[in-house]
Amino acid sequence: MHQGIKTTLITLTWFPVLYTFTNHIIQPYCINGFSMTPTFNNNDIVLVKKYNMKSSNLTKGDIIMFRSPENPEKLLTKRIKGLQNEIIIPKKDYPKNQVKIPRNHLWVEGDNEFHSIDSNKFGPISQGLVVGKVLSVIWPLNRIGVDLEYR
Repeated sequence: MHQGIKTTLITLTWFPVLYTFTNHIIQPYCINGFSMTPTFNNNDIVLVKKYNMKSSNLTKGDIIMFRSPENPEKLLTKRIKGLQNEIIIPKKDYPKNQVKIPRNHLWVEGDNEFHSIDSNKFGPISQGLVVGKVLSVIWPLNRIGVDLEYR
């Protein structure tokens, strides 16, 4: 009995470490929807790096997870197409023919432009909305290590 209590207490002491790791360093997330097809399928599980998300660490082509500017409760996954001070020509019904991305903002688009709500709808997003950068697919197993580059 004494050994069982000791093992339980040691196990419980690791919960704060696990909690901190998954909430502030790397966390798995489930991709919902088809806006990033063919890179991600609906219900793929990906690893998202959450630490050190400064603007200097984000580049064009990176896939990020961020809070929706229209509904902060919702997380979106899109690819960075433009960085601050760049000029972007929107693809869809955006009210301007070209957009200069403001300081500390990003232009993001889904890989599947026909099923994506992205910067072409809501404009550049603040980098403060970025939750993390997608590192890789971890589920299903046959998709581990899939190439995240969009061609």
